Amino acid sequence: MMASDDLFAAQEPSTAAAHAPLAERMRPRSLDEYAGQEHILGPGKLLRRAIEADRFSSVVLYGPPGTGKTSLAEIIARTTEARFERLSGVESTVAEMRKVMAAAALRLTRDGTRTVLFIDEIHRFNKAQQDVLLPDVERGTVRLIGATTLNPFFYVNSPLLSRSLVFELRPLSPANLRALLDRALTDVERGLGAKRIGLDEEAAAHLAEICDGDARRCLNALELAALTTEPSADGAIRLTRAVIEESIQRKAVVYDAKDDAHYDTISAFIKSIRGSDPDAALYWLAKMLHAGEDIRFIARRLVIAASEDIGLADSRALLLAVAAQQACEFLGLPEAQIPLAHATVYLAIAPKSNTAYAGLRAAQSDLQKGRTLAVPEHLRDKHPKSAGQTDPAPSDQYAHDFPDAYVPQAYLPEGRVFYEPSDRGEEKRIAERLAHWRTLFTPAPEA
Repeated sequence: MMASDDLFAAQEPSTAAAHAPLAERMRPRSLDEYAGQEHILGPGKLLRRAIEADRFSSVVLYGPPGTGKTSLAEIIARTTEARFERLSGVESTVAEMRKVMAAAALRLTRDGTRTVLFIDEIHRFNKAQQDVLLPDVERGTVRLIGATTLNPFFYVNSPLLSRSLVFELRPLSPANLRALLDRALTDVERGLGAKRIGLDEEAAAHLAEICDGDARRCLNALELAALTTEPSADGAIRLTRAVIEESIQRKAVVYDAKDDAHYDTISAFIKSIRGSDPDAALYWLAKMLHAGEDIRFIARRLVIAASEDIGLADSRALLLAVAAQQACEFLGLPEAQIPLAHATVYLAIAPKSNTAYAGLRAAQSDLQKGRTLAVPEHLRDKHPKSAGQTDPAPSDQYAHDFPDAYVPQAYLPEGRVFYEPSDRGEEKRIAERLAHWRTLFTPAPEA
C-alpha cells in the first residue's frame, strides 16, 4: 500500500495530522532532531557523511521497533530533496512495486527528480518480490531504504544486500528517551506544549527506563497519560509515577528510592549463586519478582551465570537455565516464577568453574597483543582453490582412526595452553583426560 506521494505534505496542518498519535507528530525533521544511533549518525560517522554529502545508493536499516527506522528514511528524503514513496512488505503487491518504479523512472527522466523508496518490513517480501527491485536499484532509478526488525543477512536477498549499505539501529538509551519526552512536553506546534503538563522526575525516569528503548511506546504512553489525567483546579496536569505506571501498564521496580538499587539487587542475586548460597539467591529472586522485575531480564542473567560461573563443572546448568528462559516466554507470570526458582537453586548448589570463560579471555588477550598465529599446514582446507595452491595441502591425521579418537598432533603452531580445567564437579574428569592427552604430545618449542 502506497503512502502519500509527497513527504512534505505531511508537514502541512490538517485535521488528520492533529489527530495523529504523539509519536507520529513528533517525528524528527532533521538529523539534529534525531535521537540516538550515535554509532552511525554521530559527527563523522559513515551514514551521516553519506546523507550530508548525498553520496549513497541504497540502505537497509534493521533494529527493534521504535528505534527510528521510518523517521531516518524520511530525514534522508528531506535532506536529499528526493520524492518519498512508501511501500509495505506486508500489504504491497508486485503490481504496486512496478507502478512506483515506473513513476520514479519517469520523474528522473523528465526533470531529474530522484525517488527514495522506503519499504517497511522488507523481510516480508519473498525472493521473487525482492528480485523485482533489483534492476531499478542497480540502475539508480530509486534509492531503496529497507527497514526490518530482523537480521537482513538472513531475510534479505544477497544481491539486494550487495547493492546496499546495511546499518543496525539500537534501542534508544534512557537519556535519549528523556530528551524526547522533554521535547514533546515543550513543543507547542506538534507536541503537548500547549497544555500545562508537569511530569514528575520519578515518573519520567520510570517511563524512559521501562520502554526498553522504544521511542514510539514512550511518547504514546506519555500522551495517553496526559489525555486521561484530570487537571487540577489551576488547570495544570500533573503526571506522577502512579499515573505513568498505569498508562504504560508496567509497575516500577521498587527496590528503594535509589536508581542503583535495581542493579544492586541483580548483582546480589548473581553473587549469591556464584557463592553457592541458595537461600540468599531465592530471597533476592523473590524481591525482584515482588518489585515487578522483568522475568526475561532475570532469565537472561541465569543463562549467563550458568556458563560464566558453573561452566564445565556441570554443563547441565546451562541446559536448565536455557530451559527456564524458554519456560518464562511460554508461561508468563505467575507460573514463570516456578522454573526461575528451579534454575536459581540448581545453579546455586552446582559446582563452580569459570575456566572455559577464562580460557577464552586468555586467547583474546593474546590476539589483542598482536600474536596472530598462522593455521598449520596440516589443518588447512585440503581443496587447492581454497588455499590458493596448485597442490593439495598436507593431510592432517584423522582423529577417529586412532585409539580413543585422539591423535597427538599440533593444532596451534606454538602449542599454547589457554584452558586449565579445575578439579571441581565434572571438570575433574575433564582435567584427568586432558592431562593424559597432553602427556602424549610434546609441542615444538616456540621460535
